[in-house]
Amino acid sequence: MKNIKMTFLKTKKKKIIFIIILFLLSGGIYLSIIISDLVRYGYDRQSKIIETVKKVIPRHYVKKIKDNIFVISNLKAKNDTLELQLRKYEQGYEGQKFDNKRIKLNDQEYDVNFFFLPFKRLDTNLGWKAKLNSLRAHYLEIYSGKLFAISGSGKIVYCDKKNLITDNLDFKNLPNNINEILKEDNSTLIGIRDLFISDNKVFISMMVKNENGITINLYYADLNLKKINFEIFFETNEYWEKYNVFSGGRIEKFKNEKILFSIGFSRNYESPQNKDTLLGKIISIDLNTKNHELISYGHRNPQGLYYHSNEKVVINTEHGPKGGDEINFNFLNLEQDKNFGWPKASYGQAYKGEEDLFEKDTFKKSHRELGFIEPLKYYDPSIGISEIIYLEKNSFCMSKCLWTSSLRAHSIYNLNISEDFTKLSSNGRIFLKGNRIRDIEYDKDLDLVILLSENIPAIITIR
Repeated sequence: MKNIKMTFLKTKKKKIIFIIILFLLSGGIYLSIIISDLVRYGYDRQSKIIETVKKVIPRHYVKKIKDNIFVISNLKAKNDTLELQLRKYEQGYEGQKFDNKRIKLNDQEYDVNFFFLPFKRLDTNLGWKAKLNSLRAHYLEIYSGKLFAISGSGKIVYCDKKNLITDNLDFKNLPNNINEILKEDNSTLIGIRDLFISDNKVFISMMVKNENGITINLYYADLNLKKINFEIFFETNEYWEKYNVFSGGRIEKFKNEKILFSIGFSRNYESPQNKDTLLGKIISIDLNTKNHELISYGHRNPQGLYYHSNEKVVINTEHGPKGGDEINFNFLNLEQDKNFGWPKASYGQAYKGEEDLFEKDTFKKSHRELGFIEPLKYYDPSIGISEIIYLEKNSFCMSKCLWTSSLRAHSIYNLNISEDFTKLSSNGRIFLKGNRIRDIEYDKDLDLVILLSENIPAIITIR
């Protein structure tokens, strides 16, 4: 009887061990499939689970795992990219529609179409800080029945905007004299930073390197579909020695025949709080006299810019350090110091090795307590915030909204604005996996939101 009992217990124990092994094996296979798909197709960078894993596992180990364990998935991902790039190359300037999706945001469904853009793609393997990728940040503008796009390297194309609701955009090349300017000034192009068209004038912000260092200036030209001949419009006369991504460069329409221009702090930590320099500032420039005025200061890297004339408010988005991307509202009618705090106040944190560059209260998680204007909203972790559009009572917005584009999060964030413009509330996001959204526009005639993704790159329409 005792032997029978012992045999029974041993058999039961083996079964339990077998079940545990089978469970662990199944879990391992399932996890392997999930991670394999993440390696091939990418992942949601705003996922809290992913963020937690990234905090636990150092980045260089993640790369080793990706390159050595998930070799097949990594190769498949590269092959997918190469196939798409080949398709883009073969179709030339046709601007073919290569993908279509139905995406839901709350109770609303949207039709999303993807079109090839004949520019060079961002090389994600180099990282977003790479100097080469500065030439692969692209911008778009809708004007006079046409869509215009400029590459980071200065190439301009355009198409009829009505083509945005067809299967081919049918781009045309628009020659310009950017290379001629660079040669004449003995300068090297670092990258185009924005495109703006108004009253038949084309404006670009351009970061260049010359004998004095790296700088960012504004150029303008008459709109001419045969050739755009730019000339200098506004020089910042600010220079820095080493390349960095904190240049700003957005251009936006303002009041009284003026434009707004954002300038990043260019890694000069003293400048944003110093009114005698233009680094870390948003300024207005008179289109006739070219004189400038300070609109706000204490900025890090302003990426999005919009002026609401009725409310007399300048809205800007800007990158934080490690976390702390901001959306700021500057109410021009309020008598207050237009100081948004950088580098003395931030909702992010210092990158490793840069802690000594900041005062002890910088990351206190409050601007107001330190004497600066609070952002209406901030994101931590960062979304890689970019350009914004204002929408009001249309098929995309019930009342008043901001649609905010993002690079890192591959998303469009829908935000409701309160009636008095003092609060922003989240109303979901459109996740576009694998698409860093650099620019965004809204066309009222077509009732269409138009995006520029720099990964392929592509023009994306939402309706």
